[in-house]
Amino acid sequence: MRTVRLASLNAYKLGSGTISNSSWKARVTAIGEVAPDILALQEVIVDETRPHGEWAAEASAIIQQLAAETGLSATTVRADGTPGPTAMANNLARGWYTALLWNPSTVRFVAGSFRPYGAPDFWHGFTTARFDIGAAKPIKVGSYHGDPIRPSWRKSEGFRIKSIFRTTGGAEPGAVLGDFNGLSAAKASRSDGERYYDPEPYLEQDHDDLEYQLLEGTIGTIQLADRRQSEALLRRDFMVDAAARLGVPWQATTGQWKDGQGDPDPWGPRRIDLVYVTRPVAPALVSHRTHNSPAAREATDHRLVACEIAPSKISAEQ
Repeated sequence: MRTVRLASLNAYKLGSGTISNSSWKARVTAIGEVAPDILALQEVIVDETRPHGEWAAEASAIIQQLAAETGLSATTVRADGTPGPTAMANNLARGWYTALLWNPSTVRFVAGSFRPYGAPDFWHGFTTARFDIGAAKPIKVGSYHGDPIRPSWRKSEGFRIKSIFRTTGGAEPGAVLGDFNGLSAAKASRSDGERYYDPEPYLEQDHDDLEYQLLEGTIGTIQLADRRQSEALLRRDFMVDAAARLGVPWQATTGQWKDGQGDPDPWGPRRIDLVYVTRPVAPALVSHRTHNSPAAREATDHRLVACEIAPSKISAEQ
């Protein structure tokens, strides 16, 4: 059975100054180890002190360099068949980009399908495109980076993502991968009943940054994670959380870097790098894993996650 591998990587402030340093090489190695057919990339950054008009060229150069060194492509194709811009998006007010890269030997970019979304819908840009992966219909893939400090914005972003993948009364074949900056609301069956797949990580924590992650009104009391961002996506299985649906053992995707290595992390180990697929793609899920090689641990403060889908099992349901 032929499968297609989707992966996501928050590359930790991937800027022009990182090109060719040890962390850049570790990122290239980690991506090569996973060998994605489609890669959702987050946290490409530019020098925001430079004129705004120079940001896109700088971000494009970084992404294209990474694509060249990993054997992937990031160049879109316009509807008329001519080469288009790099598959990337930001919110215009911030020089932080998301992007999509793909293996042109295994999947085909659908001409004219690239859509970059920015403000006011997304704090970071949301990059989408369609790919012919050998299924009955192309699949739409999105690279997402959630608002880091406002749970209410993450909730709104969740609804906006859903609108981008909806059809009248249903969902189109698709997948959203990225750093959600929040916990999933997916459930898992356990011996003591149905619980969240991701256990509550904040119950005993006491620091100022909790307000970025907790459900309003629970700070200092029961301290529950705000999961509203994904509740809309998961409602009626419009989308499913790939790891939870497959029942793979829980693994954190952040929290492995200690203070002094990158930005301080007061929240501890969490799973916030997620893969969601829409209802038609859910039957096609084959595997999900969190990549934890030495190169992956050196590359970034987020672990790379990957899932495989079988194009032949994508449902015709909309």
